[in-house]
Amino acid sequence: MNRPAKPETVLVVTATRRLSPTMIRVSFRSEDLGAFSSSVFTDRYVKLAIPAEHSPHESGAVIRTYTALNPSVEDGTLDIDFVVHGTEGYAGPWAAAAQPGDTLTALGPGGAYAPDPEADWHLLAGDETALPAIRAALAALPADARGYAIIDVPTTGLEQPLDHPAGVEVTWLVTGGHAHHAAEDAEGHEQPLVTAVRALPWLEGRVHAFVHGEAAVTMHGIRPYLLKERGVPKADLSISGYWRRGRTEETFREWKRELAAVESA
Repeated sequence: MNRPAKPETVLVVTATRRLSPTMIRVSFRSEDLGAFSSSVFTDRYVKLAIPAEHSPHESGAVIRTYTALNPSVEDGTLDIDFVVHGTEGYAGPWAAAAQPGDTLTALGPGGAYAPDPEADWHLLAGDETALPAIRAALAALPADARGYAIIDVPTTGLEQPLDHPAGVEVTWLVTGGHAHHAAEDAEGHEQPLVTAVRALPWLEGRVHAFVHGEAAVTMHGIRPYLLKERGVPKADLSISGYWRRGRTEETFREWKRELAAVESA
């Protein structure tokens, strides 16, 4: 059965701003953000068609997935935060060079997670790629929320101000390496983010967790700990890989399909 096509939205750059040495916020406007009118997820994402001059394909574009922040259907505005490491990749260099008036086509939005206000506490964990969704989740939490947020960054100086409830402890985990050199061991069990999550004092009551980032770290390192050792129900856990060491987004999609097929067998 064919799935319905995702809505297409033309986004026009209005401004750019450095949030840190490795993250740029690009602000957009659109004549029609109606596709976002029913979007309630804090991990809402769009698939961006990066123009041909930043693409490995001479004709056409390369598709990259990003979290869409602060969408206002009434004003026709939204923001997207891009991780930028020099000339590496396609979307990062596009964002670094973006000027007002530049355009992108966005497909979506999609999404599946928003923090449950009825949960007793919250666990948010991820690397730079998950930071925009973690930022949105923290902003959406009720004022009396409790829990933890751990953000894995490669070096000092990449920390950013985050609005969050006083009862949520935010930790910037400086791991000392480039984000895309993570998970040197195949399973990711010994990665610093895994160790940090396991070391957290476990709070009483029902936890609602959001854990995203490098796939070996999240799926092979943290997922078994939460599901098997801590007994977190699958319904209370949003966890997946946003990227996989040594893979492009295209080959990463293939890896995820293969993993899903094995798990459903």
